[in-house]
Amino acid sequence: MKHSAHAVTDAAVAIIRERIERQVYPAGAMLPSQRQLAEELTISRASLREALSTLEALGMVAIRPGKGVYVNDASARLGVAWRFADQISLADTYQLRYALEGFSARLAAHAASNGEIEWLTGNVEAMKGALIDGDVDTAAQLDFAFHLRIVGLAGNGAIADILRGSTEIVMESQRLPFYQRELVLSTYHEHLEILDALRRRDGAAAGAAMERHIVLAAQRAGIHFPIPSAYPSPSGLPPRENAERTGVPHVQL
Repeated sequence: MKHSAHAVTDAAVAIIRERIERQVYPAGAMLPSQRQLAEELTISRASLREALSTLEALGMVAIRPGKGVYVNDASARLGVAWRFADQISLADTYQLRYALEGFSARLAAHAASNGEIEWLTGNVEAMKGALIDGDVDTAAQLDFAFHLRIVGLAGNGAIADILRGSTEIVMESQRLPFYQRELVLSTYHEHLEILDALRRRDGAAAGAAMERHIVLAAQRAGIHFPIPSAYPSPSGLPPRENAERTGVPHVQL
């Protein structure tokens, strides 16, 4: 690279940042060694170290002396720390919810009474109002109540106990996507899709809508995780076709 030192560093920052945002280097992953990266980008180790320091200042990576450079969760890149990192990762939290709540929604669709549908409808509209007002805490509480109500309708006490026992963790995972201000009403629209499937007593559609919601909420928080082909895709499409349409990766197990 025959440019000024700053231009070389800026170019390296842009390349590494793009790879992080495209999940070439996913959240939690360790970047290649500095020697490998420097050779790949055809820059000096000194310029690479400067680029990595810039990325650390941006919250994109964490430099751990003697251990390597690791990609931060997007919650950190948004300036919002994941408070429960010492208990469970944010990615694991969303994957747990994907597994439990999609199943619960399928069962709930066959158990929801008209009164329960009315309650869920009121909850969804109240959450919309809180989001419009910028009241993230109230929106997160209503979000949690919506999901817990559906789990309750499913009638699986073990799943309900897991979620109730992790109330603060689950609520925090629901709050983080709201910090993407331009997408703040996405949760509302996704809840409407779940509610519509419940109203139609369509278990397959309810489960798929719930799984799609959790995958997209995770992505708004910067977490991308593969959907095993053994599970229905959030869109209801075959896994590989779903990956092409939605960009949600799929892995063959």
